[in-house]
Amino acid sequence: MFLQSLANIDEVVNKIRLKIRRLDDNIRTVVRGQTNVGQDGRQALEEAQKAIQQLFGKIKDIKDKAEKSEQMVKEITRDIKQLDHAKRHLTTSITTLNHLHMLAGGVDSLEAMTRRRQYGEVANLLQGVVNVLEHFNKYMGIPQIRQLSERVKAAQSELGQQILADFEEAFPSQGTKRTGGPSNVLRDACLVANVLDPRIKQEIIKKFIKQHLSEYLVLFQENQDVAWLDKIDRRYAWIKRQLVDYEEKYGRMFPVEWCMTERIAVEFCHVTRAELSKIMRTRAKEIEVKLLLFAIQRTTNFEGLLAKRFSGCTLADGTVKKPEVPPPSTNPFLEDETGAEADEIVMEKSDTDKPKKPKVPDNPFHGIVSKCFEPHLYVYIESQDKNLGELIDRFVADFKAQGPPKPNVDEGGAVLPSCADLFVYYKKCMVQCSQLSTGEPMIALTTIFQKYLREYAWKILSGNLPKTTSSSGGLTITSLLKEKEGSEVAKFTLEELCLICSILSTAEYCLATTQQLEEKLKEKVDASLMERINLTGEMDTFSVVISNSIQLLVQDLDAACDPALTAMSKMQWQNVEHVGDQSPYVTSVILHIKQNVPIIRDNLASTRKYFTQFCIKFANSFIPKFINHLFKCKPISMVGAEQLLLDTHSLKMVLLDLPSIGSQVVRKAPASYTKIVVKGMTRAEMILKVVMAPHEPPVVFVDNYIKLLADCSTDTFQKILDMKGLKRSEQSSMLDLFRLRLPAPPPGGDSAGSLSLGAPTPEQESSRIRKLEKLIKKRL
Repeated sequence: MFLQSLANIDEVVNKIRLKIRRLDDNIRTVVRGQTNVGQDGRQALEEAQKAIQQLFGKIKDIKDKAEKSEQMVKEITRDIKQLDHAKRHLTTSITTLNHLHMLAGGVDSLEAMTRRRQYGEVANLLQGVVNVLEHFNKYMGIPQIRQLSERVKAAQSELGQQILADFEEAFPSQGTKRTGGPSNVLRDACLVANVLDPRIKQEIIKKFIKQHLSEYLVLFQENQDVAWLDKIDRRYAWIKRQLVDYEEKYGRMFPVEWCMTERIAVEFCHVTRAELSKIMRTRAKEIEVKLLLFAIQRTTNFEGLLAKRFSGCTLADGTVKKPEVPPPSTNPFLEDETGAEADEIVMEKSDTDKPKKPKVPDNPFHGIVSKCFEPHLYVYIESQDKNLGELIDRFVADFKAQGPPKPNVDEGGAVLPSCADLFVYYKKCMVQCSQLSTGEPMIALTTIFQKYLREYAWKILSGNLPKTTSSSGGLTITSLLKEKEGSEVAKFTLEELCLICSILSTAEYCLATTQQLEEKLKEKVDASLMERINLTGEMDTFSVVISNSIQLLVQDLDAACDPALTAMSKMQWQNVEHVGDQSPYVTSVILHIKQNVPIIRDNLASTRKYFTQFCIKFANSFIPKFINHLFKCKPISMVGAEQLLLDTHSLKMVLLDLPSIGSQVVRKAPASYTKIVVKGMTRAEMILKVVMAPHEPPVVFVDNYIKLLADCSTDTFQKILDMKGLKRSEQSSMLDLFRLRLPAPPPGGDSAGSLSLGAPTPEQESSRIRKLEKLIKKRL
């Protein structure tokens, strides 16, 4: 095999050599081709470099040409800019020369027209000259310009003096008779005055108004009869005539924006206020409240008339706004005066109506004259003090004459009519005083209100509460019971119960209305004085009356139940042999409750929350008293304790139903009341359950007592032992054991002598009550 392989070696070698030669030829061909490509690349690079050089040359030529073009443009625009500057300077020069020509000509014309009093032309020309002169403010250094400016100022000064002289000649300040009248010259002079120094216009206005009111100062001098308050209408009638006269004769003479009619009226108000202040200081002792109110009413009516006619633009720091001039046909000074006089204070009849905001702030003229009356309002306050005193005395007399209100269960406890009368009068006074002043007089009036609210509370309300037979004269009923067994209890009559409820309802109405009164007073008084309005003390007074009334009702019903409880404590409970129906004393208590509570509820129908207070206070009073009488029932047998437990349960059910007892409409008792009854009467039941429990063995008895009553008081435990009829020797050992079995008090808790009434009723103990109820039902 090896030899056969070697036989073909030459052929294989030849093939390999041939293949090598072919590879060499291919390599040479490729190498030659690469050599030719490099030569072509160098040739192309040389050609590109030549093209770039040519392009750079062209760009340089373009740049040189652009620089030459820019230089040419600069040379061209330099000449244009010079021409433009020259044109602007020339335009300014021409304009300035024109202004200078206008100014020079205007000044010459102004001086000539001033001498000829051609005010119509001067008014237009002067404004133009002043406007032109403003363009030369930066040229005042030039003598000619400064000279023209001085000539303009001199012309203005001369015009001012000349116009003032013309007005003085037409309306001389001396004497009361006007010799001048409206003229076109004076009308044009006013137009000129608008352009001159504002002091010229102010001087014209001042002199004209002074001259226009000079007659008023003479006619209404302090020593004249018409100057006093009773003839104050004549002052306002005079100015109305004067304003109408002014509108007819001089209305077109003064520019509309001068508001001359309003200025005359305002100056009249200032003068009148000063004159009235002076004469009232001199004759202060002659001022009576009717006279004062008459003068104030007429004055405020006049101020309201001014507000209808004028905008009040001349009142704000002397600035003048363009007024809205009403058409001549609506001039209120030409209207009948009765319309203004009819605008008097009107009282709202119902205090429950939505309050109306005072219209005083809408009148810019409010107080412009009437402010002078404020120092004398003490006369009004004193008068209201006297009137309210008489009103309270009349209320007292009427109550004595008419007696207490008649019982009317259908309508409930009515509020005393005198209460509404008092607050209606208060409201009238408050509204009236707020129109006179919202300052210190309102505070003084508030003090008067406070005084008579207290007087009403004590004289009309507390003073008419039914008196008890107690010698102390306080609001207690400690002597209402007659100690004789079986006698009738001295309690309030139906009329007296209705009266107490009526007084309570009235006090509640007064309390709520006094709070509203305080709010209204704060609304009307100045903000700086608002904190001085405080009627809390008076509201507290009515709260005391309410509390006393409720206490009277509670004590009356409580006292009516006392004989029954006394009878309960005197019964021989150790001799009771069987458990029967509820005891007579329970029936007696229920009878009194059914007699009194419906009357009180019906009469307090409008004040339900106070009826609830009555129920709560009665429960808080009756239940402890019942428990105290329960402790007096000793000794008690097992059957006696069962009977007492049944009685206690019956009373508990009646008390739970107390708010709606005898009512056709059954309402659920308030939760706060129910909680008190359940807590108190449950304690009474627990006491009886402890009494019913055997005292042997002692440890069980003591633990049962602590569990049921949760009362750590040895006094209570002693009373329980007394009720069980234990001997002193037995009680002694039982007390020692009780002290040992007491739980340790919690840190910071109540002491051992305190009472804890929160023990729950165990379910197994309450089942005994249900057994007793079933026993009673079977026997019935």
